[in-house]
Amino acid sequence: MRHAEGLAWAGAQDRAAYAYTPVPDGPEASHDYIARALTDQAAGRALPFALVTVADGRVVGSTRFLELDYWRGPVVWPPVTGVPYGDPLTAVPDAAEIGNTWIAGCARGTGANTEAKLLMLRHAFDTWGVRRITLRADARNARSRAAIERLGATCEGVRRAHSRGLDGVVRDTAFYSVLHEEWPTVRSIIELRLSATAHPPAPFPHPHRNHDDAAGQLLLT
Repeated sequence: MRHAEGLAWAGAQDRAAYAYTPVPDGPEASHDYIARALTDQAAGRALPFALVTVADGRVVGSTRFLELDYWRGPVVWPPVTGVPYGDPLTAVPDAAEIGNTWIAGCARGTGANTEAKLLMLRHAFDTWGVRRITLRADARNARSRAAIERLGATCEGVRRAHSRGLDGVVRDTAFYSVLHEEWPTVRSIIELRLSATAHPPAPFPHPHRNHDDAAGQLLLT
């Protein structure tokens, strides 16, 4: 909740840019946004973060792991997805999605989004050992699709009439993925893109899924 004021500030930067992604509008909406994210975290369904710059501690957006899938424990049929085996706050997923990402207007073009993706992918593959990371975007969202493709993710196709968009239109959704065996190549692509920056990416906040004083934020150079 300590990020609520910062999220409200970041979300007010350029409201016109958030046609396809839910972004809180104002302090009250930011509190509600965080509360819902933390509820999903407590159930083992998501792991949310604020994007925070190292230089000045400014909140410049948000992202999260979601659609966490667990393939450990007894094999049951029919399969139950999204339910961890054991404590949901410490269970390690076998596949996940990176999404609900939005960046303040002042941080676009700075490499913040690319660096955040590197931090999260590195944690997912190198610490959790996931088999797959999924990313997706409204098929109309050319900016997000281009950003995902620049990471080196593979397009799996477009699912037609997949869901209802924020504008009420039944949208198509473009799906992308990075597999465990593809991660070294993707990592090299992202690191090359960030090589022009003055500093290396900040460390991931915490090796586990539960929050402590450092968790809940991705520190960006």
